[in-house]
Amino acid sequence: MPRIESDVNRFRQIVRGKVREELKKHLGKTELFGKQGGHVVSIPIPHLELPHFVHDTGGKGVGQGEGQGGGGAGQAGDQPGEHILEAEFSVEELATMLGEALELPRIAPKGTDELVSPAGRYTGIATSGPESLRHFKRSYRQALRRLIVSGTYDPTNPRVSLQRVDRRYRTWKPRPLPKTNAAIIYVMDVSGSMGDEQKEIVRTESFWLDAWIRSHYQGVRTVYVVHDAAAKEVDRETFFTVRESGGTVISSAYELAARIIEERFPVSDWNLYLFHFTDGENYSRQDSDKSADLLAETLLPAVNLFGYGQVEALGTRGDFIDILRARFASDERVALSRIPDRDAIVVSIKDFLGRGR
Repeated sequence: MPRIESDVNRFRQIVRGKVREELKKHLGKTELFGKQGGHVVSIPIPHLELPHFVHDTGGKGVGQGEGQGGGGAGQAGDQPGEHILEAEFSVEELATMLGEALELPRIAPKGTDELVSPAGRYTGIATSGPESLRHFKRSYRQALRRLIVSGTYDPTNPRVSLQRVDRRYRTWKPRPLPKTNAAIIYVMDVSGSMGDEQKEIVRTESFWLDAWIRSHYQGVRTVYVVHDAAAKEVDRETFFTVRESGGTVISSAYELAARIIEERFPVSDWNLYLFHFTDGENYSRQDSDKSADLLAETLLPAVNLFGYGQVEALGTRGDFIDILRARFASDERVALSRIPDRDAIVVSIKDFLGRGR
């Protein structure tokens, strides 16, 4: 059995290597989330099968006897067909493979506050405590020291008896650990021009953005904002399903994001990430200029990274990305990306995460 388990574990490693090599092919697939449960994600791996024994039916081997020509329709059989293996990975493992596949730089969080972590170790010593935590060696050493100091220790009869004053006990000692927190604010246009296909692209890309950012922080909060002519905060499920028929006023979303940051996420304590997905069509040029002003004066000073993804639908090609590019092309905090279809998700993820912010 140990040999079999070793072989199976080795095969599992081969599967993981296969996923790592072909991860880019999975980045744009919504099937990835079909069996997402908790923090484990299943990825289908075709053309790989666990090694197994095949029963010898007693027929002749290859190259022996006369062959029989085949043709016509096949008959129903009693043997199982080929199955696709599903390899399960934690989100943390996927984040690591994502970084390797896209050669992403590690994020350097801002803020180095020292906070007392609830975790720790029994590294302290006290003169009182429960008997279950009594430290034998420390207690014996203390008793030996007492006898030597008092002159009652006899090397020819090295018997040491513990007294109450000699007893030492392990104590819990919390360790101050650096703890940095992050908040991700997702903003999406839900006007009539943003269809189901565009929302699935956003859903897929946000999964990978989440995975990578969470792998760098101990605590991550996520906020979802939708907007058409007005903006509102919603839960995750609503974010990816709601659809409105109104127009688009981008400034309403930026104003709400600014209020959320001011009220809940002090810049000195949080690493903030803002991602906005829209088709780029805004109500007016005046509002586009107002939105760019809000971004420059209020949002960019507060965030580590602002990612703008223009998810273009058939027949739509807004110009908001051009306005942002003209104004923020040289700003390291701003990442702009066009996402015309699923094939562009890989490039977009690298556009957003390739800055190490």
